[in-house]
Amino acid sequence: MEKINDQVIMCGNEAVGEAAIQAGCRCYFGYPITPQNELTAYMARRMPEEGRIFLQSESELAAINMVLGASAVGIRSMTSSSSPGISLKQEGISYLAGCELPAVIVNMVRGGPGLGNIGPAQSDYFQATRGGGHGDYRTPVLAGASVQEMADLTCRAFDLADLYRTPVLILGDGILGQMMEPVAFSASSGVKLPAKDWILDGAAGREPRCIKSLYLGPRALQRHNQKLQAKYSRIEKEEVRWEEFEVEDAVLVLVAYGISARLSKEAVKNLRREGHKVGLLRPITLWPFPHRRLRELAAKISTFLVVEMSFGQMVEDVRLAVEGKCPVEFYGYGGGEILTVKEIEEAARKYSG
Repeated sequence: MEKINDQVIMCGNEAVGEAAIQAGCRCYFGYPITPQNELTAYMARRMPEEGRIFLQSESELAAINMVLGASAVGIRSMTSSSSPGISLKQEGISYLAGCELPAVIVNMVRGGPGLGNIGPAQSDYFQATRGGGHGDYRTPVLAGASVQEMADLTCRAFDLADLYRTPVLILGDGILGQMMEPVAFSASSGVKLPAKDWILDGAAGREPRCIKSLYLGPRALQRHNQKLQAKYSRIEKEEVRWEEFEVEDAVLVLVAYGISARLSKEAVKNLRREGHKVGLLRPITLWPFPHRRLRELAAKISTFLVVEMSFGQMVEDVRLAVEGKCPVEFYGYGGGEILTVKEIEEAARKYSG
């Protein structure tokens, strides 16, 4: 790693791994898949150096269940994969949510569906923001737009997981995982965390505890689900994050996340120089989604333009937020090919007048 002052040059995958170590991750369980293999390789070297556990599991299914076991005894644990591998982990993520166990799951998205390819994409948005597995559950989803932010959000993800006893997803893509930028590390997001008085650490001298997601009685399962829904309502109220750029006098507001937002910001700068009143809203939490802020902006602007490296997934959340108050247009495509700034500019010009 090349050092610049207190920063180091790292690719996004490695930065996520180092941030997890700085945040106190003691167990990493994973299985190789491109384009996130640098993360697994980094953890294979660094975790033993720190006296922590790295294990390359026999499958993605095994990895997520190892995370569940480590979390049940109070250990900060993590797994990572890319699109098809995350699909295989969905049953385990549902179990984690049902058992109210904290965990961090990283998805460096690649083109799909099926095996697809190893190019960058944003086509796992539905899977990430709608739970992904079976049952009525949600998971916080964090999406950065730079290597530094991917590191910062990794620390944040561990704290959110412990604070709410929930799995937390970090959504990146092949570009964010592979690109190299300066990054500095912080060990904590500053969240005050509750004591883990629920872990399974032996019942000597106290009442036994039980962690489960099996509730055979319908009323018992309903009460458990109501408890989960109350937690999700609290997360929606307290954990929404977004960034705004040049929206104060904007007529057209682009809505984009991750690498698409980074490209869109450059397009906004160029369009502003041409005299177009264009701005950008970037969701950082994809769930909870900034519905309220989009609804407020809908009363002031003429059009939203959603920019995604998919064939239109986040556009549905924007339309739900706007509630028909103004048009919501879409530009994007999937298949593992990155959008260009010029393409985004051309799309925006159609609506900026």
